[in-house]
Amino acid sequence: MSRCAVLVREAGPADAEALLRVWTPDSRGPEEPVAPSVRPEAQASLARIAADPDQRLLVGLVEGAVVGAVHLVRATLSPVHCESAVHVTHLHVLESHRRRGVGRALMEAVVSWAEEKDTVHVIAAASAGSRDANRFMARLGLGQVAVLRGATVSGLRAKLPVEPPAAARVGSRNTRTVGQVLVQRRSMRRSQARIG
Repeated sequence: MSRCAVLVREAGPADAEALLRVWTPDSRGPEEPVAPSVRPEAQASLARIAADPDQRLLVGLVEGAVVGAVHLVRATLSPVHCESAVHVTHLHVLESHRRRGVGRALMEAVVSWAEEKDTVHVIAAASAGSRDANRFMARLGLGQVAVLRGATVSGLRAKLPVEPPAAARVGSRNTRTVGQVLVQRRSMRRSQARIG
């Protein structure tokens, strides 16, 4: 395995299809086209990121082809801290180009951007199931500080009570419960049926 020269640059809307290949599971072949309907959405997202001074989307290229990417967001360490950190997400390198310096080149660009923004901390997320990514982060000196978990809104709603507790409704303009809304709708339907 030889190390190739890696060029890191900011992603643009023209990189949409290549990025969709990088971040899509390996079910699609490297030359298989991305669905045309997906491209405009991805291009709009890339344009939005490029316009935000607190975000960057970087791509790693080998011989002109996008083989890796990373998304950076500069934000505070927590809601109660003024100190900022560069939050690194979606660091991914195509399997065929791993262990060739692409990830390291992307992380060097992360550190350079953090220094440019006078940011002291870097917080990186790696997939819990990716042993290679977690080992890579550990070798760079990034220690585990949190565990991120995700679910769909509908999946999470199914696990929560139908009526949110009073504490969850605080600050809401409409504090009616789901049950109250359903009772009111049924009552309105009955009265409309009697009129009609």
